[in-house]
Amino acid sequence: QVQLAESGGGLVQTGDSLRLSCAASARSFSSYAMSWFRQAPGKERDFVAAISVSGSNTHYADSVKGRFTISRDNAKNMAYLQMNSLKPEDTAVYYCAARYASSDWLVPVRAEDMDYWGEGTLVTVSS
Repeated sequence: QVQLAESGGGLVQTGDSLRLSCAASARSFSSYAMSWFRQAPGKERDFVAAISVSGSNTHYADSVKGRFTISRDNAKNMAYLQMNSLKPEDTAVYYCAARYASSDWLVPVRAEDMDYWGEGTLVTVSS
């Protein structure tokens, strides 16, 4: 069982930055690929970014490429999402999710493939 807890959300203005954190309870955190998803009001949950177990492989949604950076610290059981140049359309609840991975090539992008989810943290970007 893996418990995930997001933090770092808040209200910011267009162009600002935020760093989201995801704390994981797993003993074997380094065996889980991590992903971030987001869900805006009235919309489906969308993929944002993913990182492989070692951190050597990452993948981003086109809408955030060049602005967001996903990272992880396996020694601290933490995953992060650095968000720069925020736009009003980035407003959403952001979720971190974990998927057990036996190899380092896996960067999961589908919500239905994830094994564990956090409760989410709200990011609001005002114009």
